[in-house]
Amino acid sequence: MAITNESDVFHLDGETPVHRLGYGAMRLTGDDIIGEPESTENAHKVLHTALARGVDFIDTADSYGPAVSERLIGEALHPYPDDVVVATKGGLLRNADGEWLPNGDPDYLRNAILGSLDRLRVDTIDLYQYHRPDPDTPFEDSVNALAELKDEGKIEHLGLSNVSVEQLDEARDMVDVATVQNEYNVGNRESEEVLQACEEADVGFIPWFPLGAGDLGEKESVVEDVADAHDATTQQISLAWLLQHSPVMLPIPGTSSVDHLEQNVAASSIELTDDELSRLTE
Repeated sequence: MAITNESDVFHLDGETPVHRLGYGAMRLTGDDIIGEPESTENAHKVLHTALARGVDFIDTADSYGPAVSERLIGEALHPYPDDVVVATKGGLLRNADGEWLPNGDPDYLRNAILGSLDRLRVDTIDLYQYHRPDPDTPFEDSVNALAELKDEGKIEHLGLSNVSVEQLDEARDMVDVATVQNEYNVGNRESEEVLQACEEADVGFIPWFPLGAGDLGEKESVVEDVADAHDATTQQISLAWLLQHSPVMLPIPGTSSVDHLEQNVAASSIELTDDELSRLTE
C-alpha cells in the first residue's frame, strides 16, 4: 500500500512539501546503531521500497554507524528524485563504547556538514538538524554556525533536535527553524509543550521513538483494543494516532525490514474515530 493522500502533506518553512509519514534510517546500520548492516543489499532494498510506496521524507544522522546510514542512502538513492527530501543531523558523536556525546562546537559542526554532504552526494542538505544541544558550548554559538552554513547554501532547511520551548524560541530569533525532532509517542508526552509551540509557529514536529520500541506505558491496553477494532497492529495504531494528533506531526518510523516498512506505510490509511482519538489522547 502506498501513501496516496496528497492532502496529508506538510511544507517545510512553508515551502518544501513532504508527506507526513516518513522513514527513519537509523536501523539500517549494524547492531546498536554501530557498524555495517548484515546485508547492504537489504538496506538498499528497504530504501527503494520506501520511495516506491510514496515516502518522500527520509531522516538520518552522521552518528548512525557512525557515517554508515548516510553513506547507504547516498549509494542507494543518488541521484535523488526531485520530490525526495533527505534530512540528516550533526552535533552528536559516538565513542568506542557506543556512548552518545554532544558536540556543538561551531568548527566541529562545519566539518561535520562537509562529511554529510560527501556521504549523501549532494551540494546542499535538504534539512540539517542540530542533533542535541551541547552543555559545553553556548546554544547560540551552535545555532549561529548552522545559520551561517544555511546562508552559504550548504543547508536548505534548518532543524533542531532534543530542545526545549525556550531553546526553540532562542533559535527562531536567529534563523528560520523548519522542524524540531524530540522524543514523543502515544505513551510519552513529555514534549507536549514543544509540540504545541511548533503548532503555533507552523514548525514541523518529528517524533523520534514514535513507536516507543513497543513500550506504550499506560496506553498499552487502549492501543491494543483500538488495534483489534481495526484489524491492525499496535504499531500501526501508534502511527495513526500521531498523524491525527497534530497537523505538524512528521513521524519517521525506522526499520531494517521491508515487511515492517510496508506495515508502517499502511498506517497512513487508518482513520481513527473521535472516540478512539480521545481514549488514546486523554
